[in-house]
Amino acid sequence: MSPALSDRVSPGLLWMALSALGFSLMTLCAKAIGPRIPTEQVILVRTVITLVGTLALLRRAGVRPVLGTHRRLLFLRGLAGYLALDCLFYAVPRLPLAEATIFQYLNPIFVTLLAAALLGERITRNAAAALALCSVGVLLVARPAALFGQQAAPLDGFAAAVAILGAILSSVAYLSIRAIGTREHPLVIVLYLPLVSLPAAAVFSAIGFVMPTPREWALLVAIGLLTQGAQLALTRGLQLEAAGRATTVGYLQIVFAALWGVLFLGEVPGPLTAVGALLLLAGVVLIGRRRAA
Repeated sequence: MSPALSDRVSPGLLWMALSALGFSLMTLCAKAIGPRIPTEQVILVRTVITLVGTLALLRRAGVRPVLGTHRRLLFLRGLAGYLALDCLFYAVPRLPLAEATIFQYLNPIFVTLLAAALLGERITRNAAAALALCSVGVLLVARPAALFGQQAAPLDGFAAAVAILGAILSSVAYLSIRAIGTREHPLVIVLYLPLVSLPAAAVFSAIGFVMPTPREWALLVAIGLLTQGAQLALTRGLQLEAAGRATTVGYLQIVFAALWGVLFLGEVPGPLTAVGALLLLAGVVLIGRRRAA
């Protein structure tokens, strides 16, 4: 890390930016594989790499018990995370990269709504304003033909719905982590995603297995390695920086995704996508400011 750069920007924010870069490259690899390789096979390879890496970190940290003590909540975190991955890896090959990434970042809004419904948390004026901004933003990004006609080049409606469902499921995973709080080691919480994903992905991968080409194997391994590296960078960033500022930097992933789409995929976001993304980011930042206060 350059000393001059670290003097101007806090190390925590740099780690968060590195995490956003890693996750954006992971989705680019998922996009490059395309829909030929079944979603469950992508998850299986990713899960094996993540599981091995997390177990190694747990062993180094000497965490006991490895499986934790709040296992119902941990299982819920793993199950919701696995289903969210299913949605992500289904949607990414079928949507423009920037749009697919934008839908991922709806989860803070759903966390707020689910926390109000399930945990009795109050929805503030800021949260209500954020919800309104994000609702309009989603319509502009998805561009349903019923509202915009065919001139606005609507997205694949089913893939967009799956991507939004993935954001909802991610919110369930985050709420389970919030319920666990500091009662479990962070690595134990991370472990439950591959623990739940591995058997499910293995079973479903055996149905209609497609043998990857050497190029596809390379992309699958890259997805796993990039995910593990991005998660480590994310963890380090959250350790060094206040949560509100750190998570806001994570939205750089949308910028990176748009850049990769232009450079490698010939996907140029239209004006409606740009305006919708700005509204979504404004809404999510508004939620973040409320939490950081």
